[in-house]
Amino acid sequence: MPDEVNEVVEGVGYAVANIDALAEGPGFRKIRRALGVTAFGVNAIELPPGYETGRHYHDRQEELYFVHRGRIEMTFNDESTHVLGPGGAARVDPATVRKVKNVADERAVYLVVGGKGGYVGRDGRLPEGETSRFGPSASA
Repeated sequence: MPDEVNEVVEGVGYAVANIDALAEGPGFRKIRRALGVTAFGVNAIELPPGYETGRHYHDRQEELYFVHRGRIEMTFNDESTHVLGPGGAARVDPATVRKVKNVADERAVYLVVGGKGGYVGRDGRLPEGETSRFGPSASA
């Protein structure tokens, strides 16, 4: 079995990495730049215990937040709050004001993906002669 990836590795048509190798300590981990992503923005953010971000919104990009490690509380412009743990996800419209706070006693790491332009649709294809091991919907 190959070793687990712990740094950025580039190949023909792909790049892989571990987000912990992109930066040390709290703050942004620039995934888009490190992996050469061009279709959307993507960063991982590490927050120390009790730390909260400033409030912000966007002009055009919708964002998806995904909690990788820890627990975060998201507060929106209507003052509602929601706590997300590992595996938690939130979609936020561009104009919606949001703030994130680490509500755990450990560091929190979450991924933020932002984009504009719409859903591409189901364009996944199997290489010629191959069949899906998970049924027809697994390829899209």
